[in-house]
Amino acid sequence: GIQCLTVFGFSTENWKRSAEEVSDLMGLVRAYVGSDLDRLKREGVRIHILGRREGLPDDIAAIVDRAEQQTAHNDRFLLQVAFNYGGRADITDAVNRLVHRALERGEGAPEITEEDIIRTSGEQRLSNFLLWEAAYAEMVFQDILWPDYGPAALTEAVQEYHRRDRRFGGRAPTPQMAVS
Repeated sequence: GIQCLTVFGFSTENWKRSAEEVSDLMGLVRAYVGSDLDRLKREGVRIHILGRREGLPDDIAAIVDRAEQQTAHNDRFLLQVAFNYGGRADITDAVNRLVHRALERGEGAPEITEEDIIRTSGEQRLSNFLLWEAAYAEMVFQDILWPDYGPAALTEAVQEYHRRDRRFGGRAPTPQMAVS
């Protein structure tokens, strides 16, 4: 019954890695899209890329655009890839779009930075991934590296989800007391 999967492909913070690591990560994009795009199209998967397009190497930007365009009409499954994405950057970009729209209407507004909005920390963390969308999300943390992740791990995560009592911020219902 899963209709949408969002995966983290490359964060805005990944640009801080060595040039060799960044090059290797970009190489993975080239390889995976080259080997998997036709199969995903045939299987009805629509690809949507979350994140900033600015700053991407030209060939990677073209790959991203091609993947979205070639799968735009598919409706069997949505695969969202957070690429050149950061939750802080996403929120900051959204706020700045609002500020710029206000300025276009002749209203004044300050420029807003990430530091004005949010801070995160902790051992098991979202790592700046889909902060807005994560409200009331059920998190499953599995100690499995991505290359080793497969059907058994996904099945385990889905089973864990089904064991949860989802309240979306509300309280668990209290048992009714018997009246005698």
